[in-house]
Amino acid sequence: MPPQRGQGQWALGHREPLNPNERVKRDDDALNVKQRIIDRYQYTGFAGIDPADLRNRFRWFGLYTQRAQGIPGGRTAVLEPEELEAEFFMLRVRIDGGQLSTAQLTAIAGIATEFGRDVADVTDRQNIQLHWIRIEDVPEIWRRLEAVGLDTMEACGDTPRVILGCPLAGVAADEVLDATPAIAEVRERYIGDPEFSNLPRKFKSSISGCAVHCTNHEINDVSFVGVTGPDGTPGYDLWVGGGLSTNPKFGVRLGAFVEPDRVTEVWAGVTTLFREHGYRRSRIHARLKFLVADWGAERFRAVLEKEFLTAPLPDGPAPAAYTGARGHAGVTPLVDGTNAVGFALRAGRSSGTQLARVAALAAEYGAGRVRTTAQQQLVILDVPPARTEELVAALAAEDLPVRPSAFRNGTIACTGTEFCKLAIVETKGRAQQLYAELERRLPDFPEPVTVNLNGCPNSCARFQVADIGFKGSVARGPDGEDVEVYQVHLGGHLGGEATLGRKFRGLKVDADDAADYVERVLRGYLEHRQPAESFAAYAARADEGLLR
Repeated sequence: MPPQRGQGQWALGHREPLNPNERVKRDDDALNVKQRIIDRYQYTGFAGIDPADLRNRFRWFGLYTQRAQGIPGGRTAVLEPEELEAEFFMLRVRIDGGQLSTAQLTAIAGIATEFGRDVADVTDRQNIQLHWIRIEDVPEIWRRLEAVGLDTMEACGDTPRVILGCPLAGVAADEVLDATPAIAEVRERYIGDPEFSNLPRKFKSSISGCAVHCTNHEINDVSFVGVTGPDGTPGYDLWVGGGLSTNPKFGVRLGAFVEPDRVTEVWAGVTTLFREHGYRRSRIHARLKFLVADWGAERFRAVLEKEFLTAPLPDGPAPAAYTGARGHAGVTPLVDGTNAVGFALRAGRSSGTQLARVAALAAEYGAGRVRTTAQQQLVILDVPPARTEELVAALAAEDLPVRPSAFRNGTIACTGTEFCKLAIVETKGRAQQLYAELERRLPDFPEPVTVNLNGCPNSCARFQVADIGFKGSVARGPDGEDVEVYQVHLGGHLGGEATLGRKFRGLKVDADDAADYVERVLRGYLEHRQPAESFAAYAARADEGLLR
């Protein structure tokens, strides 16, 4: 086992900050920055913001400086933060469990339109991100969000970020159990609590009883996965240590069964263990996944139960296997006889105007409940069967297809160079062009397929676990100019025998040629696949020549 001393673990007495981020957190709890924004920065404007607040503590309230327009991706790694940033912010609205009322969605929509140039993105963490936000407007935006029960608390930063949950929780006919109460209890008790406002790095959670595993439990720091327990009652299987980015690792099962009334205790136990034992010397190795990889499941569970829980956890079963598409687009019958109507955005991109229309449709055709998904989509609940097709048509008129093509349904994209200071290539627009072109070229493609576009190696759009994952980069063009290219990852998937995508030495696709490449690979799949073979299975065994 690698040596544990010297990595900045608080449990070993290493309290002296070992990097600038840790020093900023030591100097002042980042939760205090909200009051400075209200009392000071809204009046001083961007120029008056302390750099330690601007580039660190602001994240605790969902604020990241936005990329300055016109800076090409090839300059990302060579410019200083102040050279990359504009005097505007991305603001992330926290939506635990993806649960929204029409009043809440209407408020977000109005903020996007009035303060954010009518741009809104639904993320694959079930949040909604706004752009073009000025610091002068943030207190008023918070006031409007808080008036409808929303906030941006710990939407970013070294904190417990949004808790993923199934958008059909409580109404799905096939769910193991409804995780809504557990998510609400964790949120109420711990989000915004100084006890967890200084973790070694970001901390991502999932609590779900979904039968199709739509919250992707394998790639969260901690996941509670619905299972039927040893005595026949429903509860959760506990997973820890998942995460992608530049060092992808799948979460591991601890083999422990968590009864519903112990979820909050166990969640806090895992989070406290991370706070105390997590590595703080290197930001690169500060995620929980590195500690889990070093310790292993057996030791992690033993320390958790002995030091951070009131009693040991019983052994429990693994989740039921599921290998299909992990989403809720389409019309889904619910337990009360109504339908859920899920629909695709444009690779997560929407607008305040469009979201306001969705809120109005949810009120007109449903009971005013809207859900975000981990596939960058939206769902309207409680739609009577007699009115479902009428709603489907109304959504289609807004370019929100309920029965999207395989490509529209399966394509997600991160923010890209349009707004993100870490990105190397543009993604949102390219994703929209890509799925549209594939729909034209392969209109009857028969199988679900995921195409994930990422602007950098950090995998916000999960490129390593997509059927076809594109990681953005730049290459030198024939005239010496920088050209946007993608490194290709093929056949990644979650579920049983979860696998990272296969990549090939030297294979990079010009961004302008992405549709040609995907068409060629998918036509090869249709020609050479075995009966009932998924694309991921095909990509794992196919000759390299068919995949280049």
